[in-house]
Amino acid sequence: MMNASGFQKTPVVLNLLIINVIVYFAQNVLGGNSMDNWVTDFGALHHYKSDEFQIHQIITSVFMHGGFFHLLFNMFALWMFGSVVENYWGSKRFLIFYLVCGIGASLTQMVNYAIDFAELDKSFLAVSEPAVYQEILRRNATVGASGAIMGILASYGYLFPNTKLFIMPIPFPIKTKWAIIGIIALDVFGGISPTPGDNIAHFAHVGGAVVGFALTYFWLRNKSRY
Repeated sequence: MMNASGFQKTPVVLNLLIINVIVYFAQNVLGGNSMDNWVTDFGALHHYKSDEFQIHQIITSVFMHGGFFHLLFNMFALWMFGSVVENYWGSKRFLIFYLVCGIGASLTQMVNYAIDFAELDKSFLAVSEPAVYQEILRRNATVGASGAIMGILASYGYLFPNTKLFIMPIPFPIKTKWAIIGIIALDVFGGISPTPGDNIAHFAHVGGAVVGFALTYFWLRNKSRY
């Protein structure tokens, strides 16, 4: 476990943990953790054709979560892998990295909205039943830090490819590079062939991972020139 002195070396991770918990608390206290919640309507990432869409949602949605375990798993990954990556890059660069990965994930999800809702956008609902159309868009908003977390995982995998991880339920350790590739592949498959009831923004995860990998690659390449 990381003690207080450990968090002194990773202040961005600590502050991100605090912010995410506070926002989740606000979601629940100020209306309940559902889409019938003005806090969620304000901060979640909505379809760009939704009446609820605002440009700030591209970043505010990264600090919101759809449930306790969603928050718990993301914050655990942020603490476990983000602390190492922040120590490597330094706090200022890590903050930039986290925010850019989150924005990249949100923009990828916006593209995914355009694809997933293409038929709905062309349907009679958009013209003859605008209230129904808008409610469908509203209830399909996206929240979560998962895209930014995937960027961290991609960076960690690139920086420390041969570090071994235990991933349940696999009974043996796996090198980080293979574990991260496997996780991204599952997200790609999940995005292409979603299962019934799947509410995970798989392509947002992939977008965050791609941005995280790209930033890590270019920063390392530029670092080697000095």
